[in-house]
Amino acid sequence: MKFDTIIIGGGLSGLVCGLRLQRAGRKCAIVSAGQSAMHFSSGYFDFLDRTPDGKDVSAPLDAVDLLDKEHPYSKIGKARLTAYAEEVKEFFKGCGIMLEGDPCRNGFRITPTGNFKRTWLALDDFSVFETDTCPWNKVLIVNIEGFLDFNTAFIAQSLESKGTVCTTSILRLEEMERIRKNPSEMRAVNIARVLERREVEDKAVGLMKDMAGDADAILLPAVFGLKEAGARTRIEKALGKKVSFVATMPPSVAGIRTQMKLKAGFEAAGGVFLQGDTACGAEMDGSHVTGIGSVNFGDIRLEADSYVLATGSFFSKGLTAAPGHIVENVFGLDTDAPSERKKWYCTDFFGRQDYISYGVKTDSSFRCIKGGGTIDNLYAAGSILGGCNALYEGCGAGTAIFSAFSVADTILSENA
Repeated sequence: MKFDTIIIGGGLSGLVCGLRLQRAGRKCAIVSAGQSAMHFSSGYFDFLDRTPDGKDVSAPLDAVDLLDKEHPYSKIGKARLTAYAEEVKEFFKGCGIMLEGDPCRNGFRITPTGNFKRTWLALDDFSVFETDTCPWNKVLIVNIEGFLDFNTAFIAQSLESKGTVCTTSILRLEEMERIRKNPSEMRAVNIARVLERREVEDKAVGLMKDMAGDADAILLPAVFGLKEAGARTRIEKALGKKVSFVATMPPSVAGIRTQMKLKAGFEAAGGVFLQGDTACGAEMDGSHVTGIGSVNFGDIRLEADSYVLATGSFFSKGLTAAPGHIVENVFGLDTDAPSERKKWYCTDFFGRQDYISYGVKTDSSFRCIKGGGTIDNLYAAGSILGGCNALYEGCGAGTAIFSAFSVADTILSENA
């Protein structure tokens, strides 16, 4: 099977790269093993929250000059990052994904514990605040009866410590009775499936109207809108009050919806999405990839002019840690991990864990390196890249999106 570009990995970076290429006329295939980190999404995209030396960041683009030369943002460059940041909202809008927030500045979001944390852009069911304080004087926090992955007491305690008056309430819906009998089924996605029925959502809204009282705003768990966004707008209109969703324990309704929207956009543009398949058996001719195999296709080879590795880091099994080294699992690429294992981690659980910053080595255009030499038609994008600590720096989504844009643009420019 022959394509212009084959992308290995169907998470955020793989889908963004594939969609950008496909919209530009490239014939692309994405090989996706299954669940990605998007299923753990908070509903927010982070650009850069903190520099590697611990300084808080309000304007991410102004902080790019403070990053190491191996950081993905340094390789992209400030000028291109600025252009990409201003393009993100329109890019996602093309898939029916509406984002809010300032593309050049960080705002703040409410976390599942009620604290405020820096963020960049949010899906439109969520809220990006200008400061790290609640803009409302009185807030009602509502949970679904039996849903343990959303703690109203934590949120209320945090908000009250900063002067917000909070009340909590439980939403009791008989339509939830079947899944409530089994705690393992009382999860965000299963609740969202029940609430997909408009009559159930309307019933929930009616109950909340009776609870709202004189509250200025209502905080809800992010269990609305599994297939389509817009629930927040409908609920606000019906209640006449501000509404914001708060992330829950995964799986993430917002993340799954975002992945489905990007996948649908990719396929609508003509892309081929190979769901539930694993790439293997890469074939090389010197510094050139000539084809890959896959578990599902057996002896049938997948061939392309260019390849993009977007398999993610340790969580998605793009990387595997052995006792003395870290392995990239498809091509056996060079990684930037030191050989001394004790340098990989900090014994303080809450300290910076350096292993998260390890990934495959690439040149300035994200071409992958193997055996010290550059592979001319294999690129890497997303969390498989080394040079940044997404957890410490708060740059996971930005790295995924911007490196995907950059790789796609390099491929397009070389095949113009």
